[in-house]
Order: sequence, then C-alpha cells, then structure tokens
Amino acid sequence: MSEAKTKVLLFGLGAIGGFYAFVLGRNKNISLTVVARSNFDSVKTNGLKIQSQNHGSHSVSIDQVLQFPSDSTEKFNYIVCAHKAINPSSIPLLLKPCVSDTTTFVIIQNGVGNEEPFRNTFPNNTILSCVTWVGATQTSPGVIAHTKAEDMQIGLFPNASLDVELEKARLETFAGFLRQGGTIFQIEESIQVKRWEKVVWNAAWNPLTTLTDVNTQSWLRSSEEATPMTERLMREVIDVARRCEVPLGYELVDQLMGKINALPGIYSSMHTDAKEGRPLEVEVILGYPMRKAREFGMEVPTLRAIYAMTMAVDGRLQGKL
Repeated sequence: MSEAKTKVLLFGLGAIGGFYAFVLGRNKNISLTVVARSNFDSVKTNGLKIQSQNHGSHSVSIDQVLQFPSDSTEKFNYIVCAHKAINPSSIPLLLKPCVSDTTTFVIIQNGVGNEEPFRNTFPNNTILSCVTWVGATQTSPGVIAHTKAEDMQIGLFPNASLDVELEKARLETFAGFLRQGGTIFQIEESIQVKRWEKVVWNAAWNPLTTLTDVNTQSWLRSSEEATPMTERLMREVIDVARRCEVPLGYELVDQLMGKINALPGIYSSMHTDAKEGRPLEVEVILGYPMRKAREFGMEVPTLRAIYAMTMAVDGRLQGKL
C-alpha cells in the first residue's frame, strides 16, 4: 500500500508563490492544492509554468486549483502563505475551513509581525516563518520568470503550548520538501533576526523608491542628504528591533549600504505595486516597527516621516483619500 500523501495548500500564486509551488510540486509524496486569485482562470485552464535560470523551464505539478480557500472540502497538513501581506489580520479567517489542530502554517512574506495574526487565530498550531531572497516575476498570468537569485531562511515561531520536539519534527518535514524540491535554504535557530535584517533593508528601499520614483542609485546620488537619511532610517529600525529583543547591530547598516552600492540602480516590489495601482505592503514593513516604537515610547523621526508619507500613497492607491 502506498503511503498517504502530505496535503499542502499554497495560498497566493504570484511570483514567489509560483516559484515555491514549483519547488513543492517536485515532491511525489505531496498533494499540492493552490489558491489562485487574479490568475485563477489562466492557471485553471493552462496550468502554471516557470522559466528559471537555475532550474530550466517546467510545467508545475499541481493537483488542484482553487479560487477561494472555502472551495476546499479538505483539511491540510501544511498551509503555505505566499500572498502579499496586505491587511494581514484578514487572511487567517479566510483559511479557517482548511485548518485542523495539526495544520502547520508556513509564512513566506516580507516584513515583521506577520506571524501574530495567525497565532491569535490559531493558538494551537505550529508556525514556520521564512525569509526568502528569490528573484521572480509573473510575466503574464500563470507564467513565472525566475532569475539566479534563490535563497531562503526558515525557522520556528515557537508555540509554548506545543511540544518542542513535535514542532521541530514539523519543521524538518517541511525542510525535507524544500530539499527534495532542489531549492536553497538554511534552518535558523532565531528566524526573527533574519526577518528583521531583511525589514531593515525593505524599510529603506521599498518606500524610498516608491516615494521618489527613482531607483536606488539615483536616490543616493540625488543630494548630500540621501545617504545619511537612509542610514538614519535603517538605524531607527534596528533600534526598534533591539527593543523587541532581536539582537541586531549597527554594523548591519554598513553591510546593507555596501550591498546596495554593489548593485546597479534597482527599484522595489513596492514601487512596482504602486506603479500598477495595487495596495502596498506598508503594515508589515513600516507599520509594525512604527507601532512598536510608539508602544516603547521611542523617538524615530525618520521612520515616522517615511511611514506617514507611504501611508498617504497607499491611501490614494486604495481610493481612501
């Protein structure tokens, strides 16, 4: 008798979700269901295709394509959340029909604080938190183009009410799926360090490219104030991380500035979203650090100014202003 397949639901079939659907679909012991929203018709009719500089061209192996989580009659072993973190508190409720007490959530998103809505809604479930550095775009509905950029850090968002060994086993099972899928990743003991390190990067370049409509190199050359302001913004986010007991050092600023200066001028995913009239990931990139700063009574003038202006842009895009 063949072993029962692990049931995996992937929610959010954009560029990053499409890439990890490809990775998971390479596992013959997984039954993969995807929730596709804007590209539902294309994926349902033509399937999902990926053109990868690392893995070649493939049709992605998917067992079932849904438009809404409520369309499923099954409970899943793993639910992979790769959607944009817009109105993050609204998503866990949408997923309720698919969740049992043994469901493990895998959160593959930018930002910090992403796990809290899931923990609040599902206090008895395991959460795996991921930071991904994958270069991918959806060139047309259901077609993913992937560059050579490919890395992920994954770790537990610990649940004090669950056995530690059980949580570790669930992490290792999912890590096995990633390994079998042939992607690059590392298991991290303290994933929040990696998550906050990336948000220091994103808190600078996402809003700055969006607000100015210029690329990173053009911004840094724009005035004598551009580099010092960017560095102050990064340091303020690091200060918030430290108050959240995430041990980041200011040397990270030099590392990230060295990284951006080694690249040609680039834009950000937030800039792309703004250009295409989509809502912005303000909450998890800027809003959560700003809210924590207020809770701690911290003075973060650069972060506050950038957050306020980005909220205005997001409000305009969503027709709220």
